[in-house]
Amino acid sequence: MARVLIIDDEEFIRLTLREALEADGHAVITAANGDEGLRKFAIEACDVVITDILMPEKEGIETIIELRKARPDVRIVVISGGARVNSLDFLEVAKKFGAAAALRKPFAMTELCRVVNECLAKAPVSGRA
Repeated sequence: MARVLIIDDEEFIRLTLREALEADGHAVITAANGDEGLRKFAIEACDVVITDILMPEKEGIETIIELRKARPDVRIVVISGGARVNSLDFLEVAKKFGAAAALRKPFAMTELCRVVNECLAKAPVSGRA
């Protein structure tokens, strides 16, 4: 069982992703923004982090940069529904900053579980306490 941190400012999204990932056998921690997510990440060892891009407090790209500084081996999946502004695709930018995968909302929960499991298979799980 992997430990997954979900960072998204929308409560419904956090709940939906949590239910899908728990049903897939993962332990899930949630946070409402990047600041809260980074605090929880510092306390809880996580194997995968799923983060939204556009959030208050601390947005996704900045969160990815800080996650990479804290633990370069953590697998990061970015999600966003509003990730394109003036031809700038934030999902692609997030990949350049270290996201292993990107999903554009809306996506199927089976797709999310597949992506998380692929991320786990590609790297050794080293974040567990």
